[in-house]
Amino acid sequence: MGRTVVPFSRVLEAEFESWNKFRRALRREDQEAFDGLFAAAKFHVAAMVYASRLTPLEAILMGILVEHQKAIAQLKGRVRELEAAVQPPLTLTHPAPDPRPPVSDPRPLAPDPRSPVPDP
Repeated sequence: MGRTVVPFSRVLEAEFESWNKFRRALRREDQEAFDGLFAAAKFHVAAMVYASRLTPLEAILMGILVEHQKAIAQLKGRVRELEAAVQPPLTLTHPAPDPRPPVSDPRPLAPDPRSPVPDP
């Protein structure tokens, strides 16, 4: 008895090959990004098999989206870390008092011109 179900890794490879003309029309850096999409999908072959979608591309795209979502979450966390390092969080505590004694000024203070003048 032979296998009746094609391994999904072959389905994934066939889907990749079916996009070959599209891939060739892309610029070099876009071809690398395109290849990265299908490479990301390979991380989720077991889930794609379990989903057993009629159209394999649906499962492949979901695998790609899962990897993108993970990358976005990781990048957001990293941005939060960097922001915290650059801008320390605000504290609501009062600053510590200066331990040095206050400097006294030998000159007398001038009266405040805005204060009312006392009656003689």
